Amino acid sequence: MDTPDAFPEPLPGADGADGAVAPDTAAEDALPRRLIRCRLCGRPLTGADSRRTGLGPSCDAKLHPAPPDIRTRRHEVEQDPLPGT
Repeated sequence: MDTPDAFPEPLPGADGADGAVAPDTAAEDALPRRLIRCRLCGRPLTGADSRRTGLGPSCDAKLHPAPPDIRTRRHEVEQDPLPGT
């Protein structure tokens, strides 16, 4: 039994009269990207980083929150002046 081709032949006349693909349209006719969905919420991922990690930006922020800024934890303390000054 024959296995189906992953990339079947195009229909006759689909590429033009002579069957040759113009150089401008070769990039436009590139294979579509495979649909990758977020592992957490299931939305389609479009960005390269999101597709690589498998998480969308909002889901990635939920799982890996940014560390707190150390300057936000500091506060001014009133001190008594040093004796003798």
